[in-house]
Amino acid sequence: MKKILLIEDDEVLRENTTELLELSNYQVYNAENGKVGIKVAKEIIPDIIVCDIMMPELDGYGVLEALTNNDITKHIPFIFLSAKTERKDVRKGMDLGADDYITKPFTEDELISAIESRIAKASILKERREEKNETEVEEEIRSLNDLKNYFDDNGETFHFPKDAIIYKEGNNSNYIYLIISGLIKCHKLDEQGKQLTTALYKEDDLFGYTSFTQNLAYQESATAIQKTELVGLSKKALTSVLNKNHKVTLELIELLTGDLAVVKDQLLQMAYSSVSKKTASTILKFAEKLNRKPEEQIKISRIDLASVAGIATETLIRTMSNFKKQGIIEIEGRTIRILDINRLQEMC
Repeated sequence: MKKILLIEDDEVLRENTTELLELSNYQVYNAENGKVGIKVAKEIIPDIIVCDIMMPELDGYGVLEALTNNDITKHIPFIFLSAKTERKDVRKGMDLGADDYITKPFTEDELISAIESRIAKASILKERREEKNETEVEEEIRSLNDLKNYFDDNGETFHFPKDAIIYKEGNNSNYIYLIISGLIKCHKLDEQGKQLTTALYKEDDLFGYTSFTQNLAYQESATAIQKTELVGLSKKALTSVLNKNHKVTLELIELLTGDLAVVKDQLLQMAYSSVSKKTASTILKFAEKLNRKPEEQIKISRIDLASVAGIATETLIRTMSNFKKQGIIEIEGRTIRILDINRLQEMC
């Protein structure tokens, strides 16, 4: 049932008009003057307002001006109802933004017809505004940065403690994630049950994408290396955004291509690099992902370092001990500090 706010200071006319509108299946709210009318309009947000002009406290022109300047009420259709019939009065009302102007006395058909047409018009304009707003949102997503902002605004927030599993290989790939804070490692088990780290993701990275067209499970597991905050967007929602924003789709393809290149380099390094080169490269990679300067400590487990380097943990420990003796790094428990970054870079 549509809601009508009738603002009229004449009690008899107000009661008669209310009865007429209720018989036409409208829910009617009354106000005896302009100030009360504004208050009621903000409270109930009617579908349309029918308002007299000449009233105590605040006239109809003042009511229309006040409601037009309010973001919540500015789109409510507004009809003036008045005995003032001079052309200048009609023009003033329309110039202020009124949708229609009915003079007293009026017939039932005149009033109902005006109300129905203005409500229909308001409904059409509302749909257009919503379509425009949706289009504007879509048009704003023109880059990966815009896409990440979209994640922030529309995604679901998740918090994970250190060592928590985000998802396991074989789980349904329901979400694509953006890292707000923390560090994530993705990993798989080889045929011998050895864990191989396939990727590291830091703050502001996207991860968790499989296929956008098929219902594929996650192809690897993901674990929080640090306390982590993520924003997840459903694969269906992201696919919808990408379908309507081809430019950002191309940028996402470039991101995926870059990820594949990193994995390729990692595999080549595992196959051909010396143990020292693998260890040096992995330490530098962790420092980069953790956004650490050379003089700052990085805290990471030897198992994670070994799995990324693709070497046995015992071999990694021996190599790091050798680096320590050479004064390249400093080790204290799980903490590593790079003392000679140039030497490490030369090994890579």
